[in-house]
Amino acid sequence: MAQIDANGINQYYDVQGEGPPLLLVAGMGGTANYWAEQVSFFSQTHTVISYDQRGTGRSSHEPVASIEQLRDDLLALLDVLGFDVLDYLGHSTGGNIGQIIAIENPERLRKLVIYASTTHGDAYRSKVWRVRRSILENQGPELYGDMTSLMLYPPDWIAENSGLLERQQAAQVAMLAPVSVMTSRIEAVQAFDRRDQLSAIDVPTLVVCARDDRQTPAYFSAALAAAIPTADYSLIDYGGHACSRTVPDEFNQIVADYFAR
Repeated sequence: MAQIDANGINQYYDVQGEGPPLLLVAGMGGTANYWAEQVSFFSQTHTVISYDQRGTGRSSHEPVASIEQLRDDLLALLDVLGFDVLDYLGHSTGGNIGQIIAIENPERLRKLVIYASTTHGDAYRSKVWRVRRSILENQGPELYGDMTSLMLYPPDWIAENSGLLERQQAAQVAMLAPVSVMTSRIEAVQAFDRRDQLSAIDVPTLVVCARDDRQTPAYFSAALAAAIPTADYSLIDYGGHACSRTVPDEFNQIVADYFAR
């Protein structure tokens, strides 16, 4: 665990394990701690890199101008750390960043996994983010954390894992950036749209999502898989938007099998 200056900001990162490099890129929350189950699993066979994005966690709480800027931050961090070509696993916003890299910097990727992500900010996502943003701006980070959990996890998983979820939620709320920074991240995600370039992606790609995802419904993943010529598609029956946490064994095996092919 360390911090380093890259692309004009201070970036927190973590590197664990030995073997082929694997990069884990989180979603809207943006922090490395989203990936605890995957770091534990994949660090047995890979060098696993995770980090906190601009405007989140232990990295600089600077506003985000675009998903392209988050891509620039990430590539600058990888350059400083000396990682050239690697496998990439990106969740939600991290999947958006991965799409841009696959389109504009494909030489940096061996394989790409786009997990519970989107093609663009459509009418459904606009309603979701209007509600979540209003809660953040008007009712505070604790209620925003509650709403985030409702969007990430299946109802029965929340009921059965309340203690674990409360600890995770409290830790994430404690690391939230100022509201203006968080809303800049929301705006950047909603403005993202590379649909007209997806057909140019030739990086081997796996698109994975849970059938019961309410934050990034599976129709986005189906559209990604249909548009990317190299894509395989895996639809998990249960797990919500955070299926890497709710069904980690199933999720990890799907991803590991793909990387091992």
